[in-house]
Amino acid sequence: MKKLNNAFAALYKGDNILKLTELRYIPRWIVIIIDVSIILMSIFLSYVFLRKLGVQVNFPNHRLEKRLLIITVNLLFMFVFKTYAGIIRHSTFFDFFKIILASGSSLVTLISINFFIEIILGKPLYLYPTLYLYFFISVSLMFFFRMIIKQFFNVLIDIKGSSSKTRVAVVGVGDASVSLARAILHNPNYPYRLAGFLTKRSDSNKAVLLGHKIYNIDYFFKNKNIFSQFDAVLIIKEIMTKRELEEWMTLALDNDLKVLKAPTVSKMRDSDLVGGIRQLQIEDLLNRRPIKIENEGVTRRHFDKNVLVTGGAGSIGSEIVRQVAQFKPSLIVVLDQAESPLYELELELLEKFPEQKFKFVLADISNFYRLEKIFESYQFSMVYHAAAYKHVPLIEENPHEAIFVNVLGTKNVALLSKKYKVNRFVMVSTDKAVNPTNVMGASKRTAELFVQSLQNSESNTTKFITTRFGNVLGSNGSVIPHFKKQIEKGGPVTITHPDIIRYFMTIPEACELVLQAGTMGDGGEIYVFDMGEPVKILDLANRMIKLSGFTPDVDIKIKFIGLRPGEKLYEELLSNDATTVPTHHEKIMISKDPNVEFNEIDFLCRQIIKSAVKKDKLQVVMLLKTIVPEYISNNSEFEVLDKKEVADDLDFNVIQ
Repeated sequence: MKKLNNAFAALYKGDNILKLTELRYIPRWIVIIIDVSIILMSIFLSYVFLRKLGVQVNFPNHRLEKRLLIITVNLLFMFVFKTYAGIIRHSTFFDFFKIILASGSSLVTLISINFFIEIILGKPLYLYPTLYLYFFISVSLMFFFRMIIKQFFNVLIDIKGSSSKTRVAVVGVGDASVSLARAILHNPNYPYRLAGFLTKRSDSNKAVLLGHKIYNIDYFFKNKNIFSQFDAVLIIKEIMTKRELEEWMTLALDNDLKVLKAPTVSKMRDSDLVGGIRQLQIEDLLNRRPIKIENEGVTRRHFDKNVLVTGGAGSIGSEIVRQVAQFKPSLIVVLDQAESPLYELELELLEKFPEQKFKFVLADISNFYRLEKIFESYQFSMVYHAAAYKHVPLIEENPHEAIFVNVLGTKNVALLSKKYKVNRFVMVSTDKAVNPTNVMGASKRTAELFVQSLQNSESNTTKFITTRFGNVLGSNGSVIPHFKKQIEKGGPVTITHPDIIRYFMTIPEACELVLQAGTMGDGGEIYVFDMGEPVKILDLANRMIKLSGFTPDVDIKIKFIGLRPGEKLYEELLSNDATTVPTHHEKIMISKDPNVEFNEIDFLCRQIIKSAVKKDKLQVVMLLKTIVPEYISNNSEFEVLDKKEVADDLDFNVIQ
């Protein structure tokens, strides 16, 4: 009531629009009074029409009583069907349906009363045409009243917030696009204002949809006076191909329009529209279609089993944990040496999976005796080994640390998996292990060779599986979060080389394939994933800058800083000697890499671990080059070791 008084008081002051828009709804008693007024007007109009036609009504001396009867019957059914209860500014077809039910019931009741009076008195109380005419007039006026109020409020709110709202052009005129546009129109408190539609169709130039123009894409972007009236284009990502998404993004950004993405209306039911509409991110352009995971086989491997995930607090390991938790294992042991990330993950998982049993273990995988106690206690069925040092420049400076974690740590986890008869051991590797040019890649390739060699070792029952893929979007230390931080700071965006390219995959996608590969094969395989097309990092940076609303090399500078130690221009998923064999899953292939006998790789691993303990960098790297002959250093202090005379001398010292 206070809101209503404020609204009426505003009529005598300034700011009328602002005060009226603060009125959330018209009180119910006012709606009833207006509806009764409409009933009286409908009765009056129906009698006027009949009088104009020269029709004489029955019982003219009882007009007041007859009108009171109509009002009473209508009021009765208004209360039965609660036609007054809806918020008029949000009226829908359901409200119209309630009006028809109430008025229809009133009509039937009045006709019944009329029929009995006609039997008793010999003539009806009302002329039947009067009742029918009254019914159509009253229903029309009540519905018209609600639509007028609804449109009135929408216009007021639109005027009030038009200066601060983002004017959007919805891309497409299909069902999903129209539903999205309607959702924006029906929610005037949202920070978006529908300004039109965009389509590639050429037959819609003069068409109007939901009261807004439909623009052909070519006509729209060729007329600056038109697209300058818009702030953004709104795209439904799920209904577009990657090529269409890139095309729309390029057109919009080249014409200084923002690019917003929205979920389909079916997904909006899970979260409101404001939370659903976001600025298009570079990840949206790099994402591919969702992986189809064969849940039956994956579920069978995990349901009611004990599972270990090493490196479980990392970006890959934590996602593996989240996905494994969906298959209801008996226990998930999450092991990591990073205290704070492990604790944060514990809080997240306990909230997200309250029914799942977890064990969070703070441990270093290079400590064999600490690990053995864990294996002894839990008798794992599946082991996912995601723990690793992965940052190329840091590892190039500290090669002995790569040996302790990537080689010794892997050796420990793999040997214990064999000893305690784990059903499947799945190692997460990297494309940097292929023809490595840095210590990190060579150490991971060494780990691959060790894991492969265990498959055919004496008394082994475990299936040892290696998975190999490229960069994952959003992982710790990856290029996209790094670029985002640089853009937020105003630049420059630093790129090592203008021609550098990389493969990309989302974290969930990579982990789904890891789980899928873990159910396949007989053991000893190296599975490589379909990474799609490689992406040029310079193009990636340019797109990210544009998506952030800036102009590359004008608002945000791009700076080339040169290749880092051990870095190469492009990554490979297969070594020179490898061939691939397809599997039943279209995105997973088997790489037929050369392997080494267990005794040989075990001896070399023990040698390199001894060198790492001594912190002899050159000796460690020389042993890595012995284990991985294709390892040729690039842009690194270890390039000297690729010279034959130096290598021969060091080789002799290593053997001694």
